[in-house]
Amino acid sequence: MPTYLRFPAGAIVAAALLLSACASRVSLEPPEEPPAQPAYLIGAGDNININVWRNPEVSVSVPVRPDGKITTPLVEDLQAAGKTSTQLARDIEKALEKYIQQPMVTVIVTSFVGPYSQQIRVIGQAARPQALAYRQGMSLMDVLIAVGGITDFAAGNKANIIRSVDGTRRAVPVRLHDLLRKGDISANVAMLPGDVLVIPEGWF
Repeated sequence: MPTYLRFPAGAIVAAALLLSACASRVSLEPPEEPPAQPAYLIGAGDNININVWRNPEVSVSVPVRPDGKITTPLVEDLQAAGKTSTQLARDIEKALEKYIQQPMVTVIVTSFVGPYSQQIRVIGQAARPQALAYRQGMSLMDVLIAVGGITDFAAGNKANIIRSVDGTRRAVPVRLHDLLRKGDISANVAMLPGDVLVIPEGWF
């Protein structure tokens, strides 16, 4: 055997053990879990279904009023905005205990608007400027579809997302023209609750 192919037996065994240890370490590591998403908070304008078990006469579908409160049979002016559906269900149960023995309540949000602090607002040269309810995983493309795209007068590549970071509002540049007209997917960015998309007018 040529000398350049000869390896001490001990070195081969040590290398094999090292590779085996590395492989076992990699295979034993648990996969990373996706970050937990915050629970949805009810907002003014939402519609909710309230089901009281075995009490259909007080099970209703009601809107959340602009002041953030709801009114149901036996319960008046109960704060709903800013709470999760589970929190609101427990509050309704407490209010109904005066009239129903051990009430069991389920709250389901059927129409979503969300709190103002979590809504996404689109202003400027959008086809339909408006406020949108934030959805988990919402992207810039999702927002543009919801508002019907941008106008012919928009300076799409000069748009900005105004975002609150640690209590400070910052402008994040975005390229709407590249995303919509050129199909550049790299220009599609994730949206966060409370973002404001500002689309300026171009100068021609």
